[in-house]
Formats: sequence, structure tokens, C-alpha cells
Amino acid sequence: LQYGGGVYRIADWAHITNCHVIPGEGIIQGLAEVGMPKSRGLLLLAEMSSKGMLATGAYTDKNIEMAIRNEFVIGFIGSRRFTEERDLITMTPGVGLHASGDALGQQYRTPEHIITENGSDIIIVGRGIYGPGKDAVFEAQRYREAGWNAYLKRLDQA
Repeated sequence: LQYGGGVYRIADWAHITNCHVIPGEGIIQGLAEVGMPKSRGLLLLAEMSSKGMLATGAYTDKNIEMAIRNEFVIGFIGSRRFTEERDLITMTPGVGLHASGDALGQQYRTPEHIITENGSDIIIVGRGIYGPGKDAVFEAQRYREAGWNAYLKRLDQA
């Protein structure tokens, strides 16, 4: 298990990691045995942002059930806030400053939509910052500002 041993010893340096629950709830329990004593946390990959993803419906529902039962789980990677039953964070991929898609099936939504309408806490940006011909520092600042402004708007709506 690379999380607690092996070459990478991930739990020694990663405070938060993620997993999918296709193997069942045992994956959470196994990671928790290593991570809980180190005060680490786990995000469940409940949904993805690519077109045709299979992580939907019953799979997502099972993620929510497992997260509620397992203290080691601190939240989700998904498109929206899933539950209010526990204070779980939501990190959302597929963020673009302009809603659109790409040739690889990625579906982008704006920071405002993700944070204010879907209730997500953190935006995950990839190609919008690191795409070909982009100034990564400049783009990261743009996304940071857009995310922060969306968060302030959500607070005003509360």
C-alpha cells in the first residue's frame, strides 16, 4: 500500500488524499488506519466533470453514505454539495472562466456557478491555468479572484 509504505509513503507528506470507492468501504477503512493517527483526511471521488462519466446515481449515493459513516472522510470531489448531514467539503473540477467543453470531453462550468449555485467550497482548475500558451501565474490569479468573488456572493445570499 503506497499510502502508508512502499516507495512513496503518501501519508507522510499528503495531508489530504482522494480515492474512489469502487472497491467498497474497505478502501476507506484501510486508508484510515494509516491516515487517522497522522491527522490526515480523505476526499471521495463522487463525481467527475468529463462527459459520459460513470460516477453517477447509485455510485454517488453510496459515496455520500460512506462519507457520513466514516470520520476519516472530510469531503468529496464532485460537482455540488451533496449533504448537510456532516460538515463535508466539496472540491469541484471542470472549472473554466467561460462555461464550455473541450475535445477530450471535459465540461467546464464557471467559478460563480460552481460556488454560488452548486454550493461547492473549492474549485479545481487544470487546463485553464496550465494550457498551451498560458501564463500560469496570471491565469491562477484570475481564477483565484473569480473564485473569491463567487464565495463573497454566496455569503451575501446566505
